[in-house]
Amino acid sequence: METIERYNDFRAFIASQFSEKTQHMVDAALCFAERELRGRSRYDASPMLDHGVAVARIVASEVGLGRNSTIAAIVHDVVRIAVQSHDPRLEELSSHIRTEFGEEVLGIALSLCKISDIRLKRSKEQASDFRDMIVSYSEDPRVILVKLADRLEVMRSLAMFPEKKRLSKSWESLNLYAEIAHKLGLYAMKSEMEDLSLKYIEPEAYNHIVESLKDSEKERLAFIEEFLAPVRRLLDEDGIKYHIKSRTKSVFSIYQKMKKQQVPFSGVYDIFALRIIIDSPLESEKRLCWTAYSHVTSLYTPNPKRMRDWISIPKSNGYESLHTTVVTESGRWVEVQIRTERMDEVAERGIAAHWRYKGVKQGGMGAEEWLGRLRELLEDTTSETIAHRFEAKPSEGEIFVFTPTGDIRKLPEGATVLDFAFDIHTSLGAICTGGKVGGRVVPIKEPLRNGDVCEIITRKDQTPKADWLNICVTQRAKNKIRAFLREERAKHARLGREELERKLKNWKLDIAIDEAVAYLCKHFKIRRGNELYVAIADQKVEIGHVKEILQHWLSGKAEEERRNAAAEVEERKLRLREERDTTPQQSQDALIIDDKISNIEYKLGRCCNPIKGDDIFGFITINTGITIHRSDCPNARRMRERYPYRVIEARWRGDAQGAFRITVAISAADVPGLATTIMDVVGKELKLAVRGINYTPKGDGMASAQITIEVPNAAVVDTLLHSLRRIKGVRNAFRIN
Repeated sequence: METIERYNDFRAFIASQFSEKTQHMVDAALCFAERELRGRSRYDASPMLDHGVAVARIVASEVGLGRNSTIAAIVHDVVRIAVQSHDPRLEELSSHIRTEFGEEVLGIALSLCKISDIRLKRSKEQASDFRDMIVSYSEDPRVILVKLADRLEVMRSLAMFPEKKRLSKSWESLNLYAEIAHKLGLYAMKSEMEDLSLKYIEPEAYNHIVESLKDSEKERLAFIEEFLAPVRRLLDEDGIKYHIKSRTKSVFSIYQKMKKQQVPFSGVYDIFALRIIIDSPLESEKRLCWTAYSHVTSLYTPNPKRMRDWISIPKSNGYESLHTTVVTESGRWVEVQIRTERMDEVAERGIAAHWRYKGVKQGGMGAEEWLGRLRELLEDTTSETIAHRFEAKPSEGEIFVFTPTGDIRKLPEGATVLDFAFDIHTSLGAICTGGKVGGRVVPIKEPLRNGDVCEIITRKDQTPKADWLNICVTQRAKNKIRAFLREERAKHARLGREELERKLKNWKLDIAIDEAVAYLCKHFKIRRGNELYVAIADQKVEIGHVKEILQHWLSGKAEEERRNAAAEVEERKLRLREERDTTPQQSQDALIIDDKISNIEYKLGRCCNPIKGDDIFGFITINTGITIHRSDCPNARRMRERYPYRVIEARWRGDAQGAFRITVAISAADVPGLATTIMDVVGKELKLAVRGINYTPKGDGMASAQITIEVPNAAVVDTLLHSLRRIKGVRNAFRIN
């Protein structure tokens, strides 16, 4: 056995906690890793293996995982370096690990490599997506726990790192890994990572709080004893069995309070919290907790706004406790929590994590519920059986794909390069011709995989095609393609009609355009005139052939045919006029809508707020005339099914002008000045009138807004939404009416 005396302390710990077989396997892992990492060192010139051993110690002692996780922590740097350097021995090394230590050890190590390759862009808006992506790599739940141990060891050793790396790793730990630890209920790990991150991000503030805590420690302990003395006396007199815990809040927590309340250290009064834990049978829990509460509030003045009764009505996650904040005669505030042993057990170990499950995503657990489920498993099973008992896979049905600049996009499983392009921006998707993934050029239909970095290839003359609908899987991409195709079809129809009108005039044929179109549709077996116009514009129907057909028809050789066609046209017109005169509610003629709405008896529906450019129809009301609705109005289906005789076709006059009001909903990060930026984009850049804005912070770093804006037509809406989505911090913007 090669020398591993350097790690004898760690080996002694393993010997005290694990079987003799596990000891031998750990020694073998140490020898293997020492051999493969020989000559490699950390920033302070210590052996690279020191990191793996320290991580393994955290995994086994602080997280409480078993043999396979511990061994994976020891060898994970061997696998990581081989993967990152494209070592041709990777397969050989993997085979050795699989043979000597088992498939599970290799699986954990490889998954850790995938997470190590993630480069978090410093964006709080995307931190949750990165968190979901890390979970998606952790089908074995032990992976995420070993990774947290890995990051904790890095933070403990961060002083040896270059300054740039210290700052980047501190930011990642604070915004990513500490959040994961929090959701798993690993509060000690979470607090330590937060404190260490603050130490490097805000060193002056950190040192100030640490020194202040040291200076005030004796006084704080003396105050606690003085505060508790009368409380203990009253509890003892009632014969209540109890014990009391006190804890000082973390440096980061104190920093957050100072920052939020804009006060110095001396202005933070709840630096510590007291917890009265009562030993009580189940049937007496509520009575004894309220008795203890009455004793505390009889001695000290409570703040009614800070009282929380989670015993009468527990939290949705099962948490039970009484919370109150009281003030002493000296004016010092103290937070007191009162609960039973059972309640404390649940709060510390079980379902009372500070997180509410958000439901299960289609095809599998969502990332947050996966983390919650993992926590439950940690609480009621041994580490050796975690992987076997955890059956659900995280974030099934989702993949995470990076842009070349580091932005991350969440897409459904099976999404293609084309889906990715449209997810970034509509204009990018419209001209997409392929992509570059992993250094190779791929077509637009290429499915993407979790963790891919994709660069979109474009061509200016590219346009969306109808067959693209079969390539895309996301509804966003399909909707954008359909909208483009509809727009192009309408444009082609206008061009085709203009060309036919122009040619008829040049040919000097004695025929009206309606008569010509009717005959040509019958000749080519086309149902609608618009289809004929599109065919002419797309050159599917040659204009020269059209001339020959019409000349033949007018030459007298087809006189009877022409008369019949003309009679048919006139008969159709007469029939339509008769139907309009006798039953106007059933007329197929379209109602022409312009800007002079106040002068005639129709109005715009408030339920859907139609604007020029929207597909519309009219509905005849009993008392208020005709109401104009959008074709996709929520009430459209009901009106067409129940009152078809009151529905009339309608369209906008081509030259109609006016100011139509729409409401746009925005979801964004709650950053300073966002509302002002939105107003500048709408008012100054787009020259649109804002008639109202409602900006509401949600309290979780996000905010929502609803803006009422006047627009001239529907075409402007797309430009408006595009401009809003490009604002930094805006996650989504969409029209709600």
